[in-house]
Amino acid sequence: MQSNVQQNSNNLAAKKNIIETFMAGAKKGFYIGVELITPAMILGYAIIQFLQITGLLDIVGKLLNPVMMVFGLPGKASVALIAAFFAKTAGAAAAATLYTNGAINAVQATILFPATILMGTLVGHYVRIVIVANTNKKWHPLLIAVPIIDAVIAMLITRAILSFM
Repeated sequence: MQSNVQQNSNNLAAKKNIIETFMAGAKKGFYIGVELITPAMILGYAIIQFLQITGLLDIVGKLLNPVMMVFGLPGKASVALIAAFFAKTAGAAAAATLYTNGAINAVQATILFPATILMGTLVGHYVRIVIVANTNKKWHPLLIAVPIIDAVIAMLITRAILSFM
């Protein structure tokens, strides 16, 4: 009998109340924001600034302009997709910086958004999931191609939808 009472008191002590649960979640969310998202956003901003200062943004824009025109985007918008390849937030920050600098307009930023989400952090996810899980190497190219294809389809669909508005 005494062991049951002691076990029940241990169970009650082990359960967290709603405030403790909220605080643990808030702490975790703060950590994610400070430790993971902020550095990626700074990276995206830094990439754009570096490319602008060196003049490489104009070169990349001219080289990729024919490809990006298919999506209704200027060539410079490809930088956001390249940044998103490494981190979603870097792609979003790059797109926001391009918008703020006037390189893209609101419609073009809207076309970029789903692509940065769908193919975002492809490198990190590939390493963490595909390589660590030791998947069959014959599927590796497909596992990289699928998010990129998804992003292409999303940009085409978004452009089509926005053309009716």
